[in-house]
Order: sequence, then structure tokens, then C-alpha cells
Amino acid sequence: MSDPTKADNELEPRLITETGLDQRLADIVEPVLIDLGYRLVRVRMLNQNGATMQIMAERNDGTMDVEGCEEVSMAVSPVLDVEDPIDREYHLEVSSPGIDRPMVRKSDFVRWQGHLLKCETSIMVGNRKRFRGKIVATDADGFTLERDQVSEGEEQNIVIPFTALADAKLILTDDLIRDALRADKLAKAEAANQNEAEDEE
Repeated sequence: MSDPTKADNELEPRLITETGLDQRLADIVEPVLIDLGYRLVRVRMLNQNGATMQIMAERNDGTMDVEGCEEVSMAVSPVLDVEDPIDREYHLEVSSPGIDRPMVRKSDFVRWQGHLLKCETSIMVGNRKRFRGKIVATDADGFTLERDQVSEGEEQNIVIPFTALADAKLILTDDLIRDALRADKLAKAEAANQNEAEDEE
């Protein structure tokens, strides 16, 4: 069995998924993304420019570029035309998750350990539903947050079960920007080396 925290596991399920129309859209586009070697981060219908369907996606190594966005857009458009899930005109927008990304898989918490996060839970965890702090540990069941603001009588560290998570997003910091750029550079170098090895075969 594959390791659920391994970042390149393309079949790793998302912890946070859509509801309603957004869920129907995710059910349509996710299989297309997987076939192309991408992972769905999030789908949302937004009331921008009339209506905009926003698809956030990334490669299994966590990277995404303009060419990737174009490839995803060209692959999902005909499928959406056939399925026709939206009863009005809309714009399709495909993007990377960005540096201050939504955290939707266990591997996201492993990959970005040591960085600041804000999250919300669906149930009370330690008398709260909203948290902000640094991810200091992750295991199969949840993650430990070192809170940057605690009230009297509260512990600095709190364990948040993945099953309680409703929403989570990285907070943009200089450290996060540096590490995201470094990770992107490494992934591109690995991809280039892999292409060279395939060319030599």
C-alpha cells in the first residue's frame, strides 16, 4: 500500500472537498486531471465576470505553470461541454494553488511543516473552531499546531484531527515564499533530469 503522506501519490484523497454544484463539477473534472497527471486542489463557482468556474490544480510534484493550466483547460472544456452542469454562460479559469495555498491533502501538511497556517474546524477542538499557528508535526490522523496567540489556560500546542478540518490555508510569509521557490526549482530540475534520462533510453 502506498504511503498516504507521500506528496507524489496522485491518488491521495482530499481531506476537504466541495458540496453542492461545486462537488458535481469536481466529480466531472477530477478524473480528467488524474488522466493528465495532475491533482485537483479545489473547484469553485464564483460570481465574477458574470460567473467563473475556478479550477485549482497542480502536478503530482506540487508544481504548476502556464502550460499546465492551458493543458488542463483544453482537456476539461470538452468534457464540461458534454456534461453541461451549469445552466448559464461562465468563464473557465484554471490556476495553480498559489504560494498561500489551500491545504487539502495530508501530504500538504507534511510538505509545508514549519510554516504558518490558519484553519477552521467543523467541530470544537479545545473550545475553538478557528486556529492560527505553525505546523510542528503531522501524522496519519492529524497535525499539531503551535499557536501564535493563546488565551490564558490554553496550551500553546494543539492537535487537530484531519477528520475535524473544514478549511485550511497557508499564511504568506517570507519563509514560505523562499521555501516555495526552492521547492519549485528542485521539482523543475528533477523533471529536466527525468526528461534527459528518457531521451537517452
